[in-house]
Amino acid sequence: METVPAERTYPLRQRVLRPHQRVEDVVIPGESGPGVAHIAAVTLDGEVVGTAVLLRQAFAPMPDRDPAWRLRGMATDPGRQGHGIGGRVLRHAIAYVSLHGGGLLWCHARVPARRFYERAGFTAIGEEWVEPELGPHVAMWRDVVPPLD
Repeated sequence: METVPAERTYPLRQRVLRPHQRVEDVVIPGESGPGVAHIAAVTLDGEVVGTAVLLRQAFAPMPDRDPAWRLRGMATDPGRQGHGIGGRVLRHAIAYVSLHGGGLLWCHARVPARRFYERAGFTAIGEEWVEPELGPHVAMWRDVVPPLD
């Protein structure tokens, strides 16, 4: 697992999350700002096969929780799904948040991935909704504690 420049994650994110858009259209607002992490599972030949983006962003259902981190752009190469890559990317993201002071970690999960996030300690909050062209989603969150000194 490593952190990489945002641009290295775009092709995978486009292919998995937004195949109806162009690669340049998968840019997440604020992802080139300070304190953003682009986590990637990379093969020995340099191919990004799993990714996630972490941004500092408030969570509307819990506005008083600070710090709050948003997990976005989580994707695993379809030909490699079911081999634990997504789980390792998510564990690395959680560890990153922990090492940077912990706090609330949240995401808008696609409903088919809900159990994946629940297994990692996330809890759904609120009602499901449908994102046009993307399908049903649900807000999820979990606490991340900083490491003990």
